[in-house]
Amino acid sequence: MRNQSDRPVDWMEEIVRRHEDMLFRTAVAVTGSVSEAEEVVQDVFLKMLEKQPELQSPEHEKAWLIKVTVNRSRSRLRLHWWKKTVPLLDIYPAAHEGQLHLMETVASLPAKYRTVIHLFYYEEYATKEIAEMTGQTESAVRQQLTRARRMLKSCLEGEQA
Repeated sequence: MRNQSDRPVDWMEEIVRRHEDMLFRTAVAVTGSVSEAEEVVQDVFLKMLEKQPELQSPEHEKAWLIKVTVNRSRSRLRLHWWKKTVPLLDIYPAAHEGQLHLMETVASLPAKYRTVIHLFYYEEYATKEIAEMTGQTESAVRQQLTRARRMLKSCLEGEQA
């Protein structure tokens, strides 16, 4: 069976299987909420199903999905009734206590800093790619990474003193 764009029906299932965990982690990193992240990921896949964009490569597909995820997550953060309900740490299990403490500190950062930290360190994107995904300039992304690192350093050093 084929859909109206002449793609196999299971094409969307394959995309969901390949990308859902990564998109979910990204949405949680931006929103700080498991329930909001679930909504965002669902919205992203619905948008892909509706638009059926012609993507040239798997890398382009992944970048498109992340960009839409970040944008949808930011939109949800702007909603006046939005509230954090579940901590980020439930989704990012730590290998040891030190990682758990670092994750708690990252979760305490404002959303714009959590976003760039997640995309840079967890998803391993370059600053240029993050800029394209988030609609910012490359220098703004670098500046946010620098500020986020300073904030993290300050928090971690402050607790050890």
